[in-house]
Amino acid sequence: VAQLSFLTTVCSLTVWQRTFLRLKATATSNGLKAISKPMKKTSAAVSATPQLSRIVSRSGGSNGRKTMKSICVFLGSNEGASPLYAKAAEEMGRVTAERGMTLVYGGANIGLMKILADSALAAGGKVVGIIPTQLVDKELAHPGLTDLRIVGSMHERKAMMAELSEAFIALPGGIGTLEEFFEVLTWTMLGFHEKPCGVLNVNGYYDLMARFLDHTVGEGFVIPAYRSMVIPSDRPDDLLDKLAAYKYVPVHKWLDSKSDL
Repeated sequence: VAQLSFLTTVCSLTVWQRTFLRLKATATSNGLKAISKPMKKTSAAVSATPQLSRIVSRSGGSNGRKTMKSICVFLGSNEGASPLYAKAAEEMGRVTAERGMTLVYGGANIGLMKILADSALAAGGKVVGIIPTQLVDKELAHPGLTDLRIVGSMHERKAMMAELSEAFIALPGGIGTLEEFFEVLTWTMLGFHEKPCGVLNVNGYYDLMARFLDHTVGEGFVIPAYRSMVIPSDRPDDLLDKLAAYKYVPVHKWLDSKSDL
């Protein structure tokens, strides 16, 4: 029984790796050249855990800082209670465009997601939206993007967003935003990729989350090295600078002793 279970697991991993490699093969070394045709529907299943994806550091300018060419932003499909959230989404879209970065997001035409995409497009930026068929059927897809990728599931959506992006940012949002952010953060922690993850803490929105993460460290479930992988700022420009300066350092997943806390 143990041998059968082991073989089943190996075969499953092989299938995931093959499907992920098919997605990877659609992109060039910078993960962007394949972004060209609007309303492209992707039907093949892709891995929700990109174990083979590794970020390639690129030097940018004389300061040796990595030049990020793409950024994935997770944010709310509602605008939220404060007008500061919409203002932050507008500024983030504009700043990414001014830096010549391709913006990758969830492809919707509502809430903060629409504000972000519209701002980047208005500033001359490239915007790639990735959205499941079920949400397209509900007429939630943005019609004016540089490239709209239609996929079959939320798993495919998140895997493609991760593959096409060099870093991740969470703006204010709800459960979906948190789920997407913590998944890619977990991939960074486990070394499935080496991509930085930041939060734009607009109007103190993520203060309580930061306190909770500190609590997980204090209770022995998260080591400080993992906690430090959440990169915060309250300004888009500053956050992008921090993400560009990020250097991945591998750490152990499990606590060996109390001295590791």
